[in-house]
Amino acid sequence: MKPSFLDSIDWSRPWLACVRTAGMSIAEASDWRQELNRRASGMGLHNHRELPIRFVPQADLPPDTAYETFISNTGNVPTRDNLHDFFNALVWLTFPQIKIQLNALQAREIERSAAEQAIAPRGKLRDAATIFDENAALLITSNHDLVRALRAHEWGDVFLTRRADFLQECAVFLFGHALMEKLVAPYKAITGHAWIVALECPASDLALEEQCRWVDTTVALQLVNGLSTADFSPLPVLGVPGWWPEQDAEFYGDKTVFRPKRRM
Repeated sequence: MKPSFLDSIDWSRPWLACVRTAGMSIAEASDWRQELNRRASGMGLHNHRELPIRFVPQADLPPDTAYETFISNTGNVPTRDNLHDFFNALVWLTFPQIKIQLNALQAREIERSAAEQAIAPRGKLRDAATIFDENAALLITSNHDLVRALRAHEWGDVFLTRRADFLQECAVFLFGHALMEKLVAPYKAITGHAWIVALECPASDLALEEQCRWVDTTVALQLVNGLSTADFSPLPVLGVPGWWPEQDAEFYGDKTVFRPKRRM
């Protein structure tokens, strides 16, 4: 029987475009975790140690083992019956190379920290990797002026004055599974962490699945050398053109959501 928590997902939302096809099918399966594993196996999905990825019950995670370490050492991804972990699994199927790289970064950092001291603090790299995993929105554009304006929080310029430029020269792909979970019940203040890829968008005549593969490969390569919280820029996601109705001057003028840049 389909779990009731899946009934709350509106698959027509534009921010779910990348996970929509797989997600709708898996949500209708008699056993959604079993269907996830069937697809992961069919893809040959593996972690950075070449271990097959499998989605397992949360109870399989030993209480004294870090979540990221467990995935790294076993290939098993603890998965609860809730929206948060359902979307996490969909992201594994959609952007596997990014997921592999994030897990490798986190697992290596845990090992390094543990070797240096008895109690390993999270550290800046792990914090940044967690933010990416949970809340990243991947923004692809070669328009450096739009990027500058976005980082300067010039929301009206980015989303209204230059709306046509944004629609033509930018693409936004949601990655963070916690961000997807929040957007099941959308509200204006939901803000993602934009990871900006300063390249031309994938060709518009490519199928969406091919665009996602391009993004997956490109961003995974960016992450090889690590990441920092300074790499992100805030993005009120319902401000993305076309992602919410009535995106007029009053909408973007709400400074409780579209906040000015802090003066240093």
